[in-house]
Amino acid sequence: MKNKLVNLVLNDFTNDSRVLKISKSLLSAGYDVKVVAMYNSGLNEFEEVSGFNVHRIFLCSRKWPKLKIIQVIKFFEFIYRCVGLYKKYDIWHCNDLNALLVGVFAKLLNPRLVLIYDAHELEINDRPGQSFLSIKLRYCLEKVLLKFVSSVITVSDSIANEYVKLYGVPKPSVVLNCPLYAAQEKKNIFREKFNIRSDQKIFLYQGALSHGRGLDIILDVFEKQKNNESVLVIMGYGVLEGIVKEKALLSEFIFFVPAVSPNLLLTYTSSADFGISFIEDSCLSYRYCLPNKLFEYLMAGIPVLTSNLFEMKKVIDENGVGVVAKNNTVDGLSFALSLCLRENYTEMINNIPSVKNVYCWEVQEKKLLKVYDDISGH
Repeated sequence: MKNKLVNLVLNDFTNDSRVLKISKSLLSAGYDVKVVAMYNSGLNEFEEVSGFNVHRIFLCSRKWPKLKIIQVIKFFEFIYRCVGLYKKYDIWHCNDLNALLVGVFAKLLNPRLVLIYDAHELEINDRPGQSFLSIKLRYCLEKVLLKFVSSVITVSDSIANEYVKLYGVPKPSVVLNCPLYAAQEKKNIFREKFNIRSDQKIFLYQGALSHGRGLDIILDVFEKQKNNESVLVIMGYGVLEGIVKEKALLSEFIFFVPAVSPNLLLTYTSSADFGISFIEDSCLSYRYCLPNKLFEYLMAGIPVLTSNLFEMKKVIDENGVGVVAKNNTVDGLSFALSLCLRENYTEMINNIPSVKNVYCWEVQEKKLLKVYDDISGH
């Protein structure tokens, strides 16, 4: 009889590639998978995605005002509905700290329930500008909740080591957030769309347009550059989208492209010459990050310019697939940009195929399934 598994995430499961990949992998491995998420307007409450069922839980309190106390009420309504429906399942795969809290309520009612904790960030300090009190409260909460967990998974070696240091737990399994392997051909969408010259290098920033990801620095550098050897394409959505569009209108070196669907992403990405991942050292989670965008750039066949953060630097330097800025500043990025234009581009391109064979979901899936084999005693 198949183990019944809840893959729990507290978003609306419309753009969560990690939860999607894990669900498909566990379904293929023989688990009866159901993704449980939060309902949002315009979405189906129940649907089938890639062979598994999805339930977005509708809250009666959903349309209530977004005051802090109301948000707490909404969260507890979600816990009540989710736990009531799924507490008798065999395994819960809890994505991030808020989902783990829901999972622990379920385990208190069903001690036989197995909890897997998938920390997509360093959860206690996962955003810039977070207060000391917030970090301390999240630390205390996570410390208690970890006592109910059978296995911990996270997304970089540095974050795994930090969990050992913070809580004295066995080192979590590291399942990187890599894309599926793709033999992506080089495309020219950006050059054709914006009439970019063939001798200009295209640098691409793709992903969330939000604070802490170096966008201010990136825009400043391309706004002020004095040569016309390179241009910047920004593709994504988020709170800084208005600023990005404004800069694109005012600069001949900056272009904006709205986010595209996941099935088109690598086609667009391959149209650049370099990817940029200039995440700032503005919280512990960012300091130790190994973002999926880094691997998406490489899977699309383009080298990467990164900020000087340990995990990204390690991937780039060990494999010769890009340039790392010495300093995470405007001057640091400007100098790294000039290095990209002077380094042996062909050599970096030639190093990428072997790296793609390592940093792909097919490899990470084996690590995920080993976690599940270990908890089931296989």
